[in-house]
Amino acid sequence: MSFLSRIMVHKSRAHYSVSTGGVTDHAAFEGARKKRAGQAKSRVGIIALSFTAFYCVIGGRLVQYGMEKPEIVSSIAPADRLMASRPDLLDRNGEVLATDIRTVSLFAEPHRIVDVDEAIEKLRTVLPDLDARGTYQKLSSNSRFQWLRRQLTPKQQSQILALGIPGIGFRPEKRRFYPGGATASHIVGHVNIDNRGVAGMERYVDSQGLADLTALGMTTDQPLEPVKLSIDLRVQAILREVIYNWIAKTEAIGAGAVVLDVHTGEVLGMASAPDYDPNNPAEGAKEGWLNRMSNGTFEMGSTFKSFTTAMALDTGKVRITDSFDASAPIRIGGFTIKDFHGKGRVLSVPEIFQYSSNIGTAKMADVVGIQGHKDFLTKLGLLTRMKTELPEVAMPTQPREWKKINSITISFGHGVSTTPLQTAVAGAALVNGGKLIEPTFLPRSRADADAVATQVIQPSTSKDMRFLFDWNGTKGSGRNARVDGFDVGGKTGTADKVVNGRYAHDKNFNAFLAAFPISDPQYVVLTFIDEPKTDKGNGAALAGNTAAPMVKEIISRSAAILGVKPKFGEDGSALLVSY
Repeated sequence: MSFLSRIMVHKSRAHYSVSTGGVTDHAAFEGARKKRAGQAKSRVGIIALSFTAFYCVIGGRLVQYGMEKPEIVSSIAPADRLMASRPDLLDRNGEVLATDIRTVSLFAEPHRIVDVDEAIEKLRTVLPDLDARGTYQKLSSNSRFQWLRRQLTPKQQSQILALGIPGIGFRPEKRRFYPGGATASHIVGHVNIDNRGVAGMERYVDSQGLADLTALGMTTDQPLEPVKLSIDLRVQAILREVIYNWIAKTEAIGAGAVVLDVHTGEVLGMASAPDYDPNNPAEGAKEGWLNRMSNGTFEMGSTFKSFTTAMALDTGKVRITDSFDASAPIRIGGFTIKDFHGKGRVLSVPEIFQYSSNIGTAKMADVVGIQGHKDFLTKLGLLTRMKTELPEVAMPTQPREWKKINSITISFGHGVSTTPLQTAVAGAALVNGGKLIEPTFLPRSRADADAVATQVIQPSTSKDMRFLFDWNGTKGSGRNARVDGFDVGGKTGTADKVVNGRYAHDKNFNAFLAAFPISDPQYVVLTFIDEPKTDKGNGAALAGNTAAPMVKEIISRSAAILGVKPKFGEDGSALLVSY
């Protein structure tokens, strides 16, 4: 074989060898490619599964959060609750006593505040009374929400907005507004900074379910059905003006008055002084918050002789034609009971009432007995806590154990303390036919009143008491309460106040319980004046010179408003007096 032939054979073998190796490498390449594709698919699957699991976890957490109760932080109620409406309060004629107005409150998000000192400095240009130290602590805290000032004016809001402070915002709220100011403050009451009722009829409205609905978030910001009260704003304004005039005139520490419908128990007006402005209740916190008419207890003095006389007549043990010897003082248990206007003789029942005889009244109570006396006052509601819508009602005080001396002193108004309002309520029962009707500050029909009334004395006894009230109003201490044409009758009460456990003769509590027109009573009026100055030569020591003229002024100004027509002469036809 030639050299050339051998070269060609080797070349051909080499070509075969190379060709065989190329086939092998191509198969390996294809296998690797398929392996990498499988791995890529697995990775994509894992990533997709991971995303699915991640979003499932998020969805699950969202469902969990949606099922849980809302968490309230920093004692801040949700916005919908802050905007929840309260119903308007109206008088019996539709005049607005309380209503909601929209306002805003200033808050901060401390984590968004850039410069605390600068923020405070800017805020104080609009709110100069802002507590710098307290605000600094709030803005430097780790919380995410802090109140800075509640219930701003629109002008303050616009000025703060113009400052452009980061992390400062406003939250809409509602503020309670009382158009009449202090006119009916003790009846209407007031709300706190969160618009929740804390006193008066505002608190009563909350107690009827509004507070529970608000707590559950079931209230709305839509106006609610207004609540109409029994009071007449015109009568209320008269009462308040009269008692403040007499406080100024006698330099007394307090006074009060109420006008009550004897057939329905509706309170047409009730005022107590000092009072306060419910638009800014904090200013009256020291003295003005006390409602002396329903939440203050006093020894009512000789007005209690009305109840003692009614008790004696109602038992049948005493008749209106009977007489009692009042010529000598009563001495019992180291005490001496005597008359202030003593006549030193035998007195008939009308004369005992007219001259306000302690001796004669004590002897009538003695005829009834200790237990009978206590039971009768309990029946009239004078020894138990009065039931009415107003939350501020005090519990009367009485001796732990009634002895004869207690019965005697209580018969003329010493030894038991009651509220002036419940005294007026019991007085209404004496003249309306003998029915005790719980007082109400909501409208009530006569039929509804009859359904809840309790007969406490006989109608004949009530007739006798109307006669005695008229007798005293004409001939006795009630003469200064008479108003021409309206037949005012009643009973005065002048009581020495207890100071450090002893009666102080220079500190009086004067009251007058009246009804008009006494021939057919429609309304009871009770007035009192607390500690009138007795050294001014104005006769302030006696109820006949203070509390009785207050009744006269109230009736002369309000009788026409209440719809009572004056009558003059025997048949009422001679209308000769103008007002």
